[in-house]
Amino acid sequence: MAKEFSRGQRVAQEMQKEIAIILQREVKDPRVGMATVSGVEVSRDLAYAKVYVTFLNVLTENADPNLVPNGIKALEDASGYIRTLLGKAMRLRVVPELTFAYDNSLVEGMRMSNLVTNVVKNDAERRSASGDDEEA
Repeated sequence: MAKEFSRGQRVAQEMQKEIAIILQREVKDPRVGMATVSGVEVSRDLAYAKVYVTFLNVLTENADPNLVPNGIKALEDASGYIRTLLGKAMRLRVVPELTFAYDNSLVEGMRMSNLVTNVVKNDAERRSASGDDEEA
């Protein structure tokens, strides 16, 4: 019977949960804001981990354009602290070195959804306008 998930994938899933909890409860840097962990990729030897984060503050109308770079910088600065807490939470021989990257899939998904909504709305308006013209 073949393994469904490799050890690296299981470690990545557990790291995602633990880092999300750490960011929510332990990291007090205001530059991080409301960060969510959208994914973790772990190297085969479990020495390095790339953590993909999304900042929910980006979704607001008056969002600061420097929010993402500042947030990533704050997470990079706190990576040692996060790694220490991660080591206490997980039983690993070696705790992976963490690097953080911004995941814009949430923002892109919302943008695409808005585009589709606008197209459907415009199409409905055109149909109702052309229907009114035919009746007159």
